[in-house]
Amino acid sequence: MGLFDNAVPGGNITKPLMIALGALLVGKMLSGRSAEQPEQSAAPAPAAPAPTETTSADGGLLGGLGGLLDKLRDAGHGNAADSWVGTGQNQSINANDLGTAIGPQVIREIAQRTGLDEQELLKQLSAALPGIVDKLTPNGQVPQQHQVASAFNS
Repeated sequence: MGLFDNAVPGGNITKPLMIALGALLVGKMLSGRSAEQPEQSAAPAPAAPAPTETTSADGGLLGGLGGLLDKLRDAGHGNAADSWVGTGQNQSINANDLGTAIGPQVIREIAQRTGLDEQELLKQLSAALPGIVDKLTPNGQVPQQHQVASAFNS
């Protein structure tokens, strides 16, 4: 049926999991912000400064697929992340390690968007991400952001 069939164990991607994956990888699709909308206003609100990682115009809360992979590498999980992109066997990642790499604020925001509790969200993401990233990188190359977005829109 779709690109992500058989990407996750059990072959079933739930709606909350798709929302979570979309928030990580193609955030504009879910945030309602258009590509033309400026990221900064003339007078930013000093009361609630948003961290850079949650306002990335590049796609997703972490700057798209490339940003997610960079976060994983920076947290010491480069071998796992690279295995998902490469053409060999996908290595697993522990839910807590994934949460540490992504960061608590991003996890909290995604949990709010999906209605899942943070531990359940991390459990589902850690099971799904290896297969999803593998499907998005069939030739061992990280696709451009618009290609990732189009995969989620199909």
